[in-house]
Formats: sequence, C-alpha cells, structure tokens
Amino acid sequence: IQDLTFLIKNYCLTELYLNNNELADISGALKHLRALRILLLHNNQLKKLVKTVKELKGMISLQTLNLFHNPLVQDPDYWLYVIYFRPSVHLLDRKSVTQRERESALHLYNRRRSCVVQSIAFGRRGNTPLGTTVASTRCTQPARRLMMPSANAHLLGSFCRVPFENPEDTILLRAMTRSLMEFSSVDWNKVATCQERRLENKVKEPHEKLTIHFR
Repeated sequence: IQDLTFLIKNYCLTELYLNNNELADISGALKHLRALRILLLHNNQLKKLVKTVKELKGMISLQTLNLFHNPLVQDPDYWLYVIYFRPSVHLLDRKSVTQRERESALHLYNRRRSCVVQSIAFGRRGNTPLGTTVASTRCTQPARRLMMPSANAHLLGSFCRVPFENPEDTILLRAMTRSLMEFSSVDWNKVATCQERRLENKVKEPHEKLTIHFR
C-alpha cells in the first residue's frame, strides 16, 4: 500500500494496521480518525517525523503506536518528540512509556512549564539540572542564566523583593531556592506536664524527636 485515500470515510475505526507497506507520507490521510486506539505503522518508508506526528494530533484516544523500522526513527529526538506531542500513547514501538521519559520530554520541549513544575515545593527534582543546555535539534529555548541587579544581590534569600524585568528569571530563582518543609514528631508520654515539672515527681528522660525534611 502506498496511498491511503481509501480511508477517507472510515471515521469510526478504533484499530488500524498499516505495517509492512510502502507508505512514505500519511499527511491528510489519518487526521479524521479521532477514535483510533491502536495504530501500527512500522516497517514503512515514513521519513518526516514532524509531519507524521502532526497527522496524529487529533487522536486523543491513541494508546498504542508503532513507528519502528521507518527512516524517521533515526531522528535523535524521535522518542521524546513522539512522547511529548502524543501524550495519550502508553505503548510506543512495543515499549511502555515511563514517567521519567515524560518528564524528560517536558523538560526538552516545554522548558518554561518544566521550570514551573520544579518550583513547586513538593514537586520532584528534574533529572536535568537547571541552568544546563539540553542538546536538541528542536529546542529553541537555550538555557537561561539568572541575571540579577548587583544592587539587589543581598536580597537573594528573599526573591519576592527582587525587581526582575523578565518573569522567567523569577521562575528560575524560585526553582533554585525551593521551599523546605520540616515535620517533627515527639513522644508526648515522655514529656512532663506543668504540674509534674512543679512537683518534680517524674523522672526526666531525653526527648526522642523525629524530624523529616521535605524539599
């Protein structure tokens, strides 16, 4: 099969197996198939990654996608590109998409949102350190270096008062100075009450305090 014009009226397909053919371009042929859950396109001649993934944009229920054995998989950003722009896919090229891969894709293709997520007090740290440049042929946002007025350098610990001109600087500083939460627990049965302290009739024991830090 080299042409997919025969699929124009098949709106309700949920599974489509087009593997092992001679497809070189699927632009305009599949975008109307919004109910697809499984799409197999492996072992074809698809060369353009961006155009191929764009064709799948409307498939919000797509969960299984095979693109291996196509020239487009040679693109260095292939795996993370598909994961980011087709977030509904859970099984890509017969491999389960992991949460770590989704986080890496977010950091690569939506750096601003990634910085915001990392700035949340109880959020997990990103795998890629802030302030480093991510090598990508499609990442148009280079790593930012925080620029602060020298006169306000002493206010680093209180970033809310620093007059940043660029909002991204505020986000970056917030991510670098994440909030720290501390919880402590004490066995109150071993703590003397006010009356017992006055009467001194309870043996003093060292207080065992358990402290947990969340960053």
